Amino acid sequence: MADPRGFLKVRQRETQPRRPVPVRIMDWKEVYEAQEKGVLKSQAGRCMDCGVPFCHQGCPLGNLIPEWNDLVWRDKGEEAIERLHATNNFPEFTGRLCPAPCEASCVLGINQPAVTIKQVEVSIIDQAFDNDWVQPLPPTRLTGKTVAVVGSGPAGLAVAQQLTRVGHTVAVYERDDKIGGLLRYGIPDFKMEKEQVDRRLEQMKAEGTRFRTGVAVGTDVTWEQLRRRYDAVVIATGATVPRDLPIPGRDLEGVHFAMDYLVPSNRVVAGESPENHIDARGKHVVILGGGDTGADCIGTAHRHQAASVTTLAIGKQPPLERAGHQPWPTFPTLFEVASAHEEGGERTYLASTVEFVGENGKLTGVKVAETEFVDGKRLPKAGTERIIPADLVFLSLGFTGAEPSGITEQVSAEFDGRGNVARDGYYMTNTEGVFVAGDAGRGQSLIVWAIAEGRACAAAVDKFLMGSTILPAPVAPTDRAIAVL
Repeated sequence: MADPRGFLKVRQRETQPRRPVPVRIMDWKEVYEAQEKGVLKSQAGRCMDCGVPFCHQGCPLGNLIPEWNDLVWRDKGEEAIERLHATNNFPEFTGRLCPAPCEASCVLGINQPAVTIKQVEVSIIDQAFDNDWVQPLPPTRLTGKTVAVVGSGPAGLAVAQQLTRVGHTVAVYERDDKIGGLLRYGIPDFKMEKEQVDRRLEQMKAEGTRFRTGVAVGTDVTWEQLRRRYDAVVIATGATVPRDLPIPGRDLEGVHFAMDYLVPSNRVVAGESPENHIDARGKHVVILGGGDTGADCIGTAHRHQAASVTTLAIGKQPPLERAGHQPWPTFPTLFEVASAHEEGGERTYLASTVEFVGENGKLTGVKVAETEFVDGKRLPKAGTERIIPADLVFLSLGFTGAEPSGITEQVSAEFDGRGNVARDGYYMTNTEGVFVAGDAGRGQSLIVWAIAEGRACAAAVDKFLMGSTILPAPVAPTDRAIAVL
């Protein structure tokens, strides 16, 4: 363990400092600064000898959190990254983007602020990259088996790396021009600069994983062709169908899905010139939805120098502390102030969007009303309508599932009632040899779940191909551990 009395000597939780708001909204660099080494050590030292580390329960990957906290406290960074990589292929992604359910389960969090687990995690991997401790791990032998992974988000990349390392020949197919999925074009650079993706891809290429960009599976190459060419196929296309809001005025110019705003903006930051780029400079922006994607829109609009940014949420404002029905060690729904919220804008709760209003086909405002609860339903309260001026509206209402085009017709894979590709307890669809991992089979979820499912799906694929597997399987599709693969 770390310092046996650390949690008694250091009771204050200190997270990574953020760059000043007036400075960071002028560029697209990451908002966080590196934590001072002494502070980082003392924070890692707060990890307790708690007997049963519930942080393991909170983390879908089963990260060995107390072990690498101890190693950071002892200045053993190279051993710390070894422990971290034992359970997590991409800690540079989770350390920046995961909401840290492990911290909600921290035993210290019962009566003190939880250990800064996420901060320690990202410091370990950043130090490892800086010191060239992250090296390729190519297989010692090849099995002769081939696998196609369709989709290059965190789930697909985790599947590919695990299967490559045990000797299978793996090709990752991506319809965009660069690898990374939403890590590349969905996540703004102020949350994670794309250097993090590129240097991990270099490791994977050196290990032997092959990448095929600009290939839309289902049109450029059919799913049936992949099945004939490869011994196994993994669907890791994500849950990319956005949830719409079919109310009057939806067809007005200026109403967009959030990803139609974020993806071209990320391409511009990358030096490209997309034709469908939406610039919010000098415009009144309204964002519907209070989740992470909505926060990404807020931060992007601020950097575009929007005239105003307003976020509307139909429900109540979450509490600042745990509600009674979400006791420790569950992951609570709390009022969060992300870096984008610090940068300005207005957040309005209990706001039901009634209509998009406009003139000559162009959006001019959003009609909203107070939300009231009737028989368990959230409805607009009559007589409370008002209009908020708006030049742009971004729908950040979540996603309804995977894109069925091609999968249904060419693979005969079934979909469940929630719009996800159906699968059995070993990640296989109803078509033998075709597997599904991540949001495509789970539905919209956390990045840590995507990586965990990718690792577990890789173990299932390996067993299918070889009859047995040595790969770890942290989670099953039912969220329960797979006892035997």
